[in-house]
Amino acid sequence: MSTTTLPASAPTRAPAPAPSPSGEGRIGMRANLRHIGALVRRNVLQIKQDPESMFDVLLMPVIFTLLFVYVFGGSVGASLGGGRDDYVNYVVPGLMAMMGMNIAMAVGSGVNDDFRKGVMDRFRTMPIARSSVLIAKIVVEMGRMLVASAILLGMGFLLGLEVKTSVPELLAAVGLSVVFGASLMWIFVLVGLTMKTSQAVQGVGMLVLMPLQFGSSIFTPPSTMPGWLQAFTDYNPLSSLADAARGLVNGGPVAHSVWLTLAWAVGITVVTAPLAVARFRKKS
Repeated sequence: MSTTTLPASAPTRAPAPAPSPSGEGRIGMRANLRHIGALVRRNVLQIKQDPESMFDVLLMPVIFTLLFVYVFGGSVGASLGGGRDDYVNYVVPGLMAMMGMNIAMAVGSGVNDDFRKGVMDRFRTMPIARSSVLIAKIVVEMGRMLVASAILLGMGFLLGLEVKTSVPELLAAVGLSVVFGASLMWIFVLVGLTMKTSQAVQGVGMLVLMPLQFGSSIFTPPSTMPGWLQAFTDYNPLSSLADAARGLVNGGPVAHSVWLTLAWAVGITVVTAPLAVARFRKKS
């Protein structure tokens, strides 16, 4: 009886897992930082090619400083026990908080425009972490905030701003406003990824900006407000930032306001940054 020997079958191999489109799972910290640096350079070059995108940073501090000092400086300065010069030292540190809010809103509109123009489709085909795209945008906007703060202080000095503490404390006020502004950017990035159009992002942004800015201690002392509004200003993070910056520039107790502002910044970032990155992954 003859036997037929069957050829040994080749061992079956499991199919290789499909690579992640983002490549995020196999990107180390060093490579991620390199990608962020490259994207930061790309965003800076984009600003260089479109200098009009810097108009808000260059003109907004000048316009708002002149507007509030010369429109409200006389009356509010008198309520502070002085005049327009006293109001300059009151409002300029407060405007640091306002700069952060307005620039943060522009971040959301920019992210929304990038999706509509197909820029994000190009990033989707590249082996980079999704988070690096958003982090690079935040880093560039923080640089824009520093430029706006420098122009704001320059206008303040021209109008009579006096630093009654020291240069390091003035720089600490600027740094605190930039840190808090960066946390607000994550909120507007999330809004930009959620809304369908940049106009909708701006509309939602204004609904948030107006109550927070004018219901705070940025422009006037809360003591002149009705009781229910004073209660709102007490819990408004912009009031904490304005009071901290004002104390760092003019002197006085600042520890409570500084720590409260940092706590708000950390809390906002911890909550909204992961949500923004998750939304970005899902949308792209």
